[in-house]
Amino acid sequence: MKAMRLMMATALAMAAGMAMTAPSSAQIKEIRIGTEGAYPPYNNLNAKKELEGFEIDYMNDLCAKMQVKCTWVVQDWDGIIPALLSKKYDVIVAGMNATPERQKKVDFSDVYTATPIAMVGAKSITSTDISPAALKGKAIGAQGSTIHMNYLEAYYKDSTARPYPTQEEANLDLLNGRLDYIVADLEALETFVKGKGKDCCKVIAEVKRDPAIHGPGVGMAVRKEDGELKAMLNKAIAASKADGSLDKHAMKWLGKKAIQ
Repeated sequence: MKAMRLMMATALAMAAGMAMTAPSSAQIKEIRIGTEGAYPPYNNLNAKKELEGFEIDYMNDLCAKMQVKCTWVVQDWDGIIPALLSKKYDVIVAGMNATPERQKKVDFSDVYTATPIAMVGAKSITSTDISPAALKGKAIGAQGSTIHMNYLEAYYKDSTARPYPTQEEANLDLLNGRLDYIVADLEALETFVKGKGKDCCKVIAEVKRDPAIHGPGVGMAVRKEDGELKAMLNKAIAASKADGSLDKHAMKWLGKKAIQ
């Protein structure tokens, strides 16, 4: 009887140990990826409602490296982290900077790019001074719930900082004269000034990054309990840096190598 109880206890202990062990990366066969689909050239829905951009091609490449099936899920930016935490998808790939504030809620992969940040204004502007003092009283737009809006709120207290649901909406208000400046990642702004904003607007100056607000660069966000997935992504990111495929995708979509 004692021997039977001992065998049962041992079996239960082994089962508990197996239950507590996180799935190995070999067991991850499919990854659902959340992205905004409204931030060219990083991720965007084209006229055919198909996802395209630097991050789309890059992540598809990583999926091939990891030998997993990947499914894309489009999600509005302001709900992108809550949707990850509620398990709508497994990872966010959406030009998201790994800021200290966000790291309280999610973990990040290694950085795969660190885009410069800039302000755009009307072509008639002659000064490149974008200091808070120089822009006192000016209306500056940025996408809400981003590092750019956080930066405006922290430093441009004497300006009117206006949040927008998408970067495109901020761009259009500048185009239509309802804003004096907009702030965003440089590559996203260059896409705008070479396209819809070519007749009205130009890049005025780059913004100095504040590590406390902007973080070290762009990474992929995962839930804190998904350590195996994070390790899997980091291994693939490292491989893409080593074989040059990261820079290949960056050159195609951003016109420059990824900044590490």
